[in-house]
Amino acid sequence: MHRRDLLKGAGWLALGFPLQRLAAIQSSPRFSTDPFAAGVASGDPTRNSVVLWTRLIPNPNAEQDWQRSAVQVDWEIASDERMTKIVRRGRAAATPDYGHSVHVDATGLDSNRWYWYRFRAGSAMSPVGRTKTAPSNPADRIRFAFASCQNFQAGYYTAYQNMIREDLDAVVFLGDYIYETDGNGARRIALAESKTLEGYRARYAMYRSDPGLREAHRLFPWIITWDDHDVQDNYANDIPRDTQPREEFLRRRAAAYQAHYEWMPMPKACIPNGPDERLYRTLSYGPLANFLVLDGRQYRSDQPCGDGNKAPCADYLAERTMLGAAQEQWLERELRTSHSRWNILANQVLMTPLDQAAGPRETYGMDSWTGYEMARRRMISALETTRVQNPIVITGDIHANWIGDLKVDYKKEGSRVVGTELVGTSISSGGDGADRSANTDALLGENPQFKFYNNQRGYVRCQITPETLTADFRVVEKVSVPESPISTRATFVVENGKPGAHKL
Repeated sequence: MHRRDLLKGAGWLALGFPLQRLAAIQSSPRFSTDPFAAGVASGDPTRNSVVLWTRLIPNPNAEQDWQRSAVQVDWEIASDERMTKIVRRGRAAATPDYGHSVHVDATGLDSNRWYWYRFRAGSAMSPVGRTKTAPSNPADRIRFAFASCQNFQAGYYTAYQNMIREDLDAVVFLGDYIYETDGNGARRIALAESKTLEGYRARYAMYRSDPGLREAHRLFPWIITWDDHDVQDNYANDIPRDTQPREEFLRRRAAAYQAHYEWMPMPKACIPNGPDERLYRTLSYGPLANFLVLDGRQYRSDQPCGDGNKAPCADYLAERTMLGAAQEQWLERELRTSHSRWNILANQVLMTPLDQAAGPRETYGMDSWTGYEMARRRMISALETTRVQNPIVITGDIHANWIGDLKVDYKKEGSRVVGTELVGTSISSGGDGADRSANTDALLGENPQFKFYNNQRGYVRCQITPETLTADFRVVEKVSVPESPISTRATFVVENGKPGAHKL
């Protein structure tokens, strides 16, 4: 199925046939095109389970009976790539109310090993996907990549074309999987701004039509969180960026959350309830590592000082929350009780304060943690007082590579470093970019808490061992062309028990 047909098919699903019109579940549906054109994916690996995902895509040019019905989908998971050693199998119902998406919690698996899986509906068979469970016992190493910000029209996904050749156990995605608006760039996207379930579904279909992204989902399990563009740029909780009424915006948020769940390999525990979805969660990789997935959008206070890049205003130090009280309490409890050597916080927006003005006048991004200064201080204090081992914050959002030292008081010379923030650039957002900008040296001089800056596109590849975390900043030459080589721009290491990264 071509991209145009995939997009039309997703739009057809968005008609949202009511449940009362469903016929009995169809065990032998008839398809006139490949219903598995959106591919397969897996996510949220544990020591004995993984989420398996697919979605049935209809023929955009001809309505068929199965589109109004629940469809029986069989799945199986094997210990070999040829699918001859089946270890688990089962059956799921793909229903119109969730866009005929399938989310399977495949359990009873062995820890720290590769598996292969596939789906069948009627006579149609999906591609074979590959996934891996998390370790339960001490592991020699864990390798993962983290990425964010893949604006479709801004450029080609040359980063994914290279990522699929990496030796990875998982991919962590930190938000802005889609961008809700249109725009100019290397690729054209002929869709109006997404505001309804139909609009968001069609946009995900467009993004998933990219073969590099689809292949990265097929080859690796993903750990996913969201950010603002997955709903609306710079929204905060129930407060939109524009002037639309709260009730109208919450309907839009509900549509966006449902489409996100439908298209992502998320566990069923993350099924949204209207405009609400419990996304924050912990994924243990045994004694070696722990992943704490944060949600910095759904519960946050409004941005101070009118949002944007601003000098601190009168309410800059007013009490605000980034995570909400319940998530803050959950996070502190998880940090305090973690027994893992490395603790990775999957975080959306920049946590290390970045003064963007030269000279004595200060300017900060009010949508970042610095705009929520009291919440930022609580966060860094929690990393310190819980005595959690080796906290590493991984962050997206700002379309550039950075490395920051996390301190409670970043203005005080000699203030203790309590953790390290690794900020990854975008997959495509911002266009080709450049290695450095004209004011790079001045910017780093104003911000000694940062050790590295780069403005090319790509992702960060990390390797964790008991003694070190090594981060390779992988960058592509261009995203304005369909293919581009990749290189490692810089490599930094964090040593066990020694907060702060140093360059190799």
